[in-house]
Amino acid sequence: MNESTSKFHYVYILRSIPFPTQTYIGYTNDLNRRLRRHNSGKTFHTGKFCPWKIETAIALTDKHTALAFERYLKSHSGKAFARKRLMA
Repeated sequence: MNESTSKFHYVYILRSIPFPTQTYIGYTNDLNRRLRRHNSGKTFHTGKFCPWKIETAIALTDKHTALAFERYLKSHSGKAFARKRLMA
């Protein structure tokens, strides 16, 4: 197995702990590091709603598929899909 097939790319949905109606959709190849960055308050879009918890994370082996799925989840129909199928 080469590196391109063994490395995961994550599409994730975060939920703010103090503001549970606030969610954030993102992409990373290091989920734990990215969550720490969001919770550090240094990320522009998520800093004011810290701390965050991972609501959903989907691991994909293909980076382009992961980025396309992230774009879809950020679209109007993707947000509806995520609310219905990916979030509690």
